[in-house]
Amino acid sequence: MINMKTKKIFVLISIITIFLLSTTSFTTSVQTINYESNQGKKIKASIQSDIESILPDWQDGDYHDYYETTEKLFEFNNNYSSLVHVFSIGNSVLGRPIWCIRITNENNNSSKYSCLYDGLVHGNEWEGGEACLYFAEYLLINFGKNNTITELLNNSEVYLVPVVNPDGRQKDKRHNHHGVDTNKNFDVDFGSLLGGNLRVGKWFPFDYILLPFYPRVLVKTGRYPFSEPESRALRDLMIDLKTRNFSFYLTLHTATHYFGRPSDKVINSEYEITTEELEVFEYAKSWVENNTEYPANSDNYKHGRGYSNDYCFKECRVPAFCLEALNPDFEPGYSPHGRHEYLVHWMNTTLPVFFYLLVNIEKLYNWELPDISPPLPEGVPPEPFIQKT
Repeated sequence: MINMKTKKIFVLISIITIFLLSTTSFTTSVQTINYESNQGKKIKASIQSDIESILPDWQDGDYHDYYETTEKLFEFNNNYSSLVHVFSIGNSVLGRPIWCIRITNENNNSSKYSCLYDGLVHGNEWEGGEACLYFAEYLLINFGKNNTITELLNNSEVYLVPVVNPDGRQKDKRHNHHGVDTNKNFDVDFGSLLGGNLRVGKWFPFDYILLPFYPRVLVKTGRYPFSEPESRALRDLMIDLKTRNFSFYLTLHTATHYFGRPSDKVINSEYEITTEELEVFEYAKSWVENNTEYPANSDNYKHGRGYSNDYCFKECRVPAFCLEALNPDFEPGYSPHGRHEYLVHWMNTTLPVFFYLLVNIEKLYNWELPDISPPLPEGVPPEPFIQKT
């Protein structure tokens, strides 16, 4: 039998527990879920309840080329003047400005965390650039309505570069105007033949060479790191963000279909990743794999490739990720990535990854486990789309 005094203590503890749960910062309530990680461990994640956010009113097929992207960015700048600042981080080979949009509540001058997303490092991988635009609009239309997004923009600076390679986007071509693969032009394990790198510049007449043995493809990467204005512009932005509480970096590509961290070649070499840092990377990979259609990449590259996320981890020492959108049934293999359909579907498969990293911006800055799950609109992410080619 439980005596009256024990009952009173039990009731008091229950009331205190309910009060603490109901006053959790950043949300109106918290629901705890469990899911299996790649290592078979149970990982706790919190789902924030809030007034449901709304999605941008996009239509399938409404892709934006470089000039339409520019127009949309300045439309954001005009319509959300207290939230948006658009500026150029440099010019392409042909002199086109590489635009960056910063989204934050400019009326709040307190210290903030910063983060960086980019797309279209490869000019024919359209969905990466579209995902940056889509996320920018998603944040803007929900500010002041959705508490989570409002709080994030009060305390964070979100930088997005939708079109890193303007000349390639206009030609629907993977490489820049010099024929260089911009994503292999960064100063981290640059130029390794075994990594598929061909250290030649604009004078070399071929963008790549096919071989009958490993590596099967040699890609033109420029004669030296940062030989290309596009990679230099992105490098300079990253270095500038180091002075602005830089928290994480996400680069968007297609169509290999995975979410990954810097390669083993980078983190196990002279950069000596710590146990805590590796746990953050693996936790983020597990969250994405268990909450979206994107599997975690093995990241077991043994040879240098000069990738932007590898460089960002090396230079800025922040969590740096790559998301390869689309899926192999829709866009198989190392293709020209020329099939651009079902735009809204692909935007809503990338939105959870964008948002997940952002709600964990403070934790990622401190290299803590990113265990907060974002409150997503109904139907996001959508069921995986499978269509045989």
